[in-house]
Formats: sequence, structure tokens, C-alpha cells
Amino acid sequence: MAAEKVALVTAGGSGMGAGAARRLAADGFRVAILSSSGKGEALAAELGGFGVTGSNTSNDDLKRLVDGALAKWGRIDVLVNSAGHGPRAAITEITDEQWHLGLDTYLLNVIRPTRLVMAAMQAQKGGAIINISTAWAFEPSAMFPTSAVFRAGLAAFTKIFTDTHAADNIRMNNVLPGWIDSLPQTDARRDSVPLKRYGKVEEIAATVSFLASDGAAYITGQNIRVDGGLTRSV
Repeated sequence: MAAEKVALVTAGGSGMGAGAARRLAADGFRVAILSSSGKGEALAAELGGFGVTGSNTSNDDLKRLVDGALAKWGRIDVLVNSAGHGPRAAITEITDEQWHLGLDTYLLNVIRPTRLVMAAMQAQKGGAIINISTAWAFEPSAMFPTSAVFRAGLAAFTKIFTDTHAADNIRMNNVLPGWIDSLPQTDARRDSVPLKRYGKVEEIAATVSFLASDGAAYITGQNIRVDGGLTRSV
């Protein structure tokens, strides 16, 4: 890497977020990680970066992450927005409070940090924002109602963001994982996948790595399925 680059990862203490952080650090990025568990701080220290223990539902916590990266390294090249798990119930039994929690978990988790990195990315005339979404954003499943609803909204947000900020050379893409090995595994879920296996966290991280790279400089506004063929666009 010709110049030092900086990546932020939210909800990066475990699972796909942590996998993305590890891969970006291996690619040569300086990495800052936000997580609510404290695992993000530990991982960031291991990777030679820094971490913040806090929530991606808190603008104050996210601002500590962004401000800390700018103070330490002076730039932000990549933002990876991961998420925790939102409410699940029968579609008509989800309460207003649970819908609001789903909004926080699966849509505002992207919108909040995106607002905070915009000034830095515009000033440096470029950046890449990568959102971990779900394979069920366009083929929704009753198993994941709040995720499917709000990540369909995330796809719309991404298109509008791209139309608005492509001229700033700021790209945004969504990664749509299917059944990944950070989730509980069952034979029925495995058998539903054409490739007949769960995906690996490392495979999601490799997709994030590509989207963060100069090789993906002409890719923006896309929803990229990484699900073993479970869902397919037409």
C-alpha cells in the first residue's frame, strides 16, 4: 500500500465485523473498531489500532470513534458498518418499540456513522463505505422480519447516497451474506444452499477487502450477494 490508509469498523467485536477488521489490518489498513462488548477494544489493540467500547445507536460513541481516528491518523478511507441482532417475532406481533429497535439496529447503524465520516472523506476526495446487510433484503424471510424490512430500506438509502456522493468519489456498497459460520448451524439451513455449506466469515471479509480496494474503484451503489447461491437476482 503506497500510503497509510485508515478503516473504521462498527459492531466489530465478533463475527463478520471482527473478520472484516482482521482482514483490513492484514491488507495494511490502520483499524479502529467500535463494539459494545469490549471485544472490539481488545481486537483493535491486537491489530495495532484503537477501539471504542460503545454502541452504534449512540452518536456520541460513534463520534468518539471518528474523532479518535482523525486525531490519530488524520484521515478515514473506509467505513465498514456491521450490526448486531434485532428483534424477531411473528410479523404482526412485533411491537412499536421493537420496530424502532430494528430501525436503530439495521438502518440507522449505517446512517449515523456515514454522516460523521462525510466531511473527512469529502476533504480527501474519496472513500469507501461498506455495509454488512443480509441475503434476505430482497427475498424477505419471516425468520428475520425487522432485518429484512430495514435492510430493504438500506438498499434504497444506498442508491440515493450513491447518486448524491459519487461526484465526491465516495462509494457505498452493501454485502449480502447468507448462512455464515458465525451463526448457529443446522442441516436444514445448510441443505437450502446450492453450494451445500455455510459460508465462512473469512469469505465475507474477503469481499469487504475487495470493495475497500482500488480494484473496486468503479463499483458503487451495489448489493452484492455472498450466499452460496441461496438468492439470485434476475
